[in-house]
Amino acid sequence: MKIRTTLFSALMLASFTAFAFHCPVDMKKIDEALAKNPNLSEAQMTEVKKLRADGEAFHKAGKHQDAVDTLGKAMKILGV
Repeated sequence: MKIRTTLFSALMLASFTAFAFHCPVDMKKIDEALAKNPNLSEAQMTEVKKLRADGEAFHKAGKHQDAVDTLGKAMKILGV
């Protein structure tokens, strides 16, 4: 039983760490896409910038799943 608990704990830690490292990669992709002046409406650009900022805030707060989800919305608008 101890082996199962230890294994489960290790897998959970690994998954949270993976999300933590995924956020900066997504933020970089968004920043690179924005640097290319994408053909977006003013409303879309505002939304992407807001989602990018919210995603970074979630990441810094340790809410990595929220960060990944939020950054994913921005990347979808950008077509990344």
